[in-house]
Amino acid sequence: MNETQNKKERAILAGLAAASMDERERSSEVSMDELAALVETAGGEVVITLIQTRPTPEPRSFLGDGKVREMKALIEDNDIDLAVFDNELSPSQMRVLEEELGVHVLDRSGLILDIFAQRARTREGQLQVELAQYKYLLPRLTGMWTHLVRQTAAGGSSPIGTRGPGETQLETDRRHIRRKIQKLEEELAEVRRVRATQRRRREKNALPVVALVGYTNAGKSTLLNCLTGADIPANDRLFDTLDTTTRRLRVDELQEVLLSDTVGFIRKLPTHLIEAFKATLEELRFADALLHVIDLSNPEWEAQAEVVDGLIAQLGAETTPCIRVYNKCDRYFGILPHGENTVCISAKSGEGAAELLEALSKLLDRGRRRVKLLIPYADAGLMDSLKREGAVLSAAYTEAGIELEAVVQPELYGRVKAYIPGYTEPKEDWET
Repeated sequence: MNETQNKKERAILAGLAAASMDERERSSEVSMDELAALVETAGGEVVITLIQTRPTPEPRSFLGDGKVREMKALIEDNDIDLAVFDNELSPSQMRVLEEELGVHVLDRSGLILDIFAQRARTREGQLQVELAQYKYLLPRLTGMWTHLVRQTAAGGSSPIGTRGPGETQLETDRRHIRRKIQKLEEELAEVRRVRATQRRRREKNALPVVALVGYTNAGKSTLLNCLTGADIPANDRLFDTLDTTTRRLRVDELQEVLLSDTVGFIRKLPTHLIEAFKATLEELRFADALLHVIDLSNPEWEAQAEVVDGLIAQLGAETTPCIRVYNKCDRYFGILPHGENTVCISAKSGEGAAELLEALSKLLDRGRRRVKLLIPYADAGLMDSLKREGAVLSAAYTEAGIELEAVVQPELYGRVKAYIPGYTEPKEDWET
């Protein structure tokens, strides 16, 4: 019994590199290797990989008829349970391929959705995955549930007692799924409203937000653990983190931030998945800074960084200040990347973490000032503002009042400058 339960589904992978396709959509050895890793992440076993090169996709079956027949023979000879395509398939192509191949057919989007469904832990993450699944499922209903298309309206060959006014079961299911989509969108709108409230509270408290972004498996969770001492699971597998994790991070003696881990990006990330996860990913637009984590040990790191940059722009966060964090530099042989807002680290060993905190401190320094104040006891309420909106470094209670040293942002400086001993307002040029 255990053997049956633990049996991995055997999969054949297929991809198309058509000249008429956008270069980013074409299959390659790299994208097929990534697809194989996705299948293994989902719990499957890759048996055979095929790539076809032709001028255009076949409208009916996506691949050419000869390649489909070849796949069918390989499926029968190798006891294969599943065919996974590296490209997006139309609902009709998926239906035709399932009929021709005799096994369950998935495209890249469907596979990613399956992994997300396995990994989502929080209610918010589950809502987002469920919404994406329903949006993916809706146009594919006809092919998936052909047995439900029987008409129960007047006429036809319906069983006795079922003839009369009615609609196809398929139409009923479509309406049901549309209602589910609407309900999920309403629930996620409420999540966004709560997030907006939390964001306003953070802005009021002047606590900057720094978001970790990057390609899946680049090492974002490992970096979060390294910087904050958190104990987030950080495994060497794709999409290990789906649910956002936020921790406080002391950047320097003057600055504390909220550091958030986010879901990893990947090539050909399904559009409806990006839409569903906007409740989480919109945090990137409102972050004070981004840490773009790049796996320098991956031969494809430049292409992966480009994918992430494109998705950041798609989410409207391209103007957010960003530090490029080149991770796993201890496994890279060559000239390390360098330049402004560029740091090389090893999140696993901690090498380079101090340099990253220094770069982040510099990026977030928005005219902060270190001041010495003498606050009379009558105005002691000002201490609350200093603790909430600034950083109090030391405080001593004397007969004259509260002597303290603090770091303040420009807006707070304007309210406390009168308490700087010996302070006089600078004169304008025309006053001298």
